[in-house]
Amino acid sequence: MNQFVPDTFFNGRILVKQDRHGYRFSIDAVLLADFLEIRPNSTIVDLGTGCGILPLILAYRNPDTRFWGIEIQKSLADIARENVIENGLDKRIQILCTDMKSLTTNMVSGPVDIVISNPPYRKTDSGRINPNSQRAVARHEIKIKLEEILTVAGKILRTAGKFLIIYPSNRMIDLLSGMRKTGIEPKRIRTIHSMQGADAKLVLVEGTKGGGSGVKISAPLFIYKDPKNYTAEVEKMFLP
Repeated sequence: MNQFVPDTFFNGRILVKQDRHGYRFSIDAVLLADFLEIRPNSTIVDLGTGCGILPLILAYRNPDTRFWGIEIQKSLADIARENVIENGLDKRIQILCTDMKSLTTNMVSGPVDIVISNPPYRKTDSGRINPNSQRAVARHEIKIKLEEILTVAGKILRTAGKFLIIYPSNRMIDLLSGMRKTGIEPKRIRTIHSMQGADAKLVLVEGTKGGGSGVKISAPLFIYKDPKNYTAEVEKMFLP
C-alpha cells in the first residue's frame, strides 16, 4: 500500500500529499490561515511547516507574497517540497529543512514581515507521546519549546512585523508573557470553541514586534453548529 495519501483543498485547486502513517495537518492550520491579514508583497515565514499546508493556502489566496517554510523533520520537509512543486508554487514558496533555532535573517531574506506558527502544543511530560516519531515531534515539545519559537520569531521579524500563532487556551498566559518577554506585544486575540456554550480549547493570537500596549479581543470563533456540521464561518474557510 502506498504510504502517501493525496488530499485536495479549495475544491481540488490545491493538492496536498501527506504521509498515511505520519503527522497530518488538522483544522488548526485552516483557522490560523484565516486569522492572517496580509499586505501585498509580504514575506512570511512558517515555523514548523509540516507538509507545507499553511504556505500553500496563503500563497493561493495572496499571489503577491513570498513564503519560507521551516521544518526540522526531513521526511516532512521532503513532502512539503513535493507539494509546493506539484501546485506550481515553487517560485514563491521555499522549504528549508533545518532546526529553526539556528535560523537567521539571511536564511529567509529577512528581516521578514510576518512569522506564523502552528507549533507542538504539549509539554514532553504531558500525556502519552505518540510512538510514531513524526507525530510525536509535531505534537510534543521534543525538538522545540514555546520560548524558543518566540525567540526565533523576534529575531527574524522586522520592527512592526507581525507574529501569529494558534495555541491551547490553557497555556495562553505562558504564550502572552513569553511574547512580551521577546519584544512581541500581543495585539489581537480570538478564542476558539467547539460549539456555543463550550469552553475555549484554543486561542489565536497576533502580536507586533516592538508594538505598544493595548490588545483587541475579537468575537469568539465557533467551529461546529452541531456535532456533525461546521458553522457557516468555518465552512467558508475551506472555499477558494
